[in-house]
Amino acid sequence: MKKGTLSHWVEPGREIAVRVTPKAARNSITVEGDVLRITVTAVPEGGKATRAVTALLSSALGIAKSRLTLTRGAPGRDKVFRVD
Repeated sequence: MKKGTLSHWVEPGREIAVRVTPKAARNSITVEGDVLRITVTAVPEGGKATRAVTALLSSALGIAKSRLTLTRGAPGRDKVFRVD
């Protein structure tokens, strides 16, 4: 997904539900209703996949990584990010 493609989702306080698939063949984002399916090539150990998801999501939203806060799901595949 191109940088800033999801910029219409950027609203302060908005929560974005994400379903993560680590160890994928490529990084990608797919929109399914109100949930984003994000695949990353990073492995799910030591927070590497979560950091990769944060970087990919912030790029797609066209905002800085620091504006995204992980509110739920740090160790799991289902995560919720808040736009600050």
